Amino acid sequence: MSLVKKKDWYLDYLLIIVGTGLMALAINSVFDATGLVTGGFSGIAILVKHWTGGIIDGGVPLWLTNITLNIPLFFLGWRIKGFSFVKKALVGEISLSTWLAIQPVWNIAGDDLLLAAVYGGVILGIGIGMVFLGQGTTGGTDMMAALIQKYIRHYSIAQIMQFIDGLIVIVGMYVFGIQRALYAIIAVYLVTKVSDSLIEGLKFSKQTFIITEKPDEVARVIMEDLDRGATGICGKGMYSGQEKTIIFCVVNKKEIVKLKEMVDDIDPNAFVIVSDAREVHGEGFIEKN
Repeated sequence: MSLVKKKDWYLDYLLIIVGTGLMALAINSVFDATGLVTGGFSGIAILVKHWTGGIIDGGVPLWLTNITLNIPLFFLGWRIKGFSFVKKALVGEISLSTWLAIQPVWNIAGDDLLLAAVYGGVILGIGIGMVFLGQGTTGGTDMMAALIQKYIRHYSIAQIMQFIDGLIVIVGMYVFGIQRALYAIIAVYLVTKVSDSLIEGLKFSKQTFIITEKPDEVARVIMEDLDRGATGICGKGMYSGQEKTIIFCVVNKKEIVKLKEMVDDIDPNAFVIVSDAREVHGEGFIEKN
């Protein structure tokens, strides 16, 4: 048991380190290079670098602003919620700031703002998703929102984050122009969708509920022809008052067409409900560790 926990511990931190490397790539080589402010402390760092460009050669480095903003936040979080609250966020923040400092800068998208929004959003989304899969964060506005939410509990952390990031994007609009702000919104949307997809699982399956007069025959073809499990759920038709057995099963996307055809052959009057199953653990799908 201890060996499994040790392996998971290393895997979590590996995900955080690799994920922050991808985040730094998007921030350094896409968003900063094209002037897209997508919220978060990285967005503030891009703004500070632009504002100080005439004072310091090249402006204040992104990593320096990022870590400077996070230092008081970490101490505050430690004091309010304890060290366990900031432990992995501290690793994520140090890793991100290090990557921002040492990673070479490539202007990946050139002057194409659409490419910058799309590819920057995808790369940043993958990076954030990996950090979250490692059960970490990088501090920033998500930690700030968690601390603020302690005092205004009628707002969720997500709502507070949206408000803070929205303010940063608005400031970016005044600095870099409304066109870049509009492209930044595209990037923010992609970051959210990609990171959510990575966290929830990329192996989408289909779950089906089948209401039929021939549940035994339908279950048999599911188990024998598709080699999938089926579960009978007791139900009652509220209009007819009849007891019914509802067949529940999960299949992959390629099998759903065949399943519907088989059900139609057995019972043309069957009622079939199909919906997405984001992530399925178990035999035949994602195996449990």
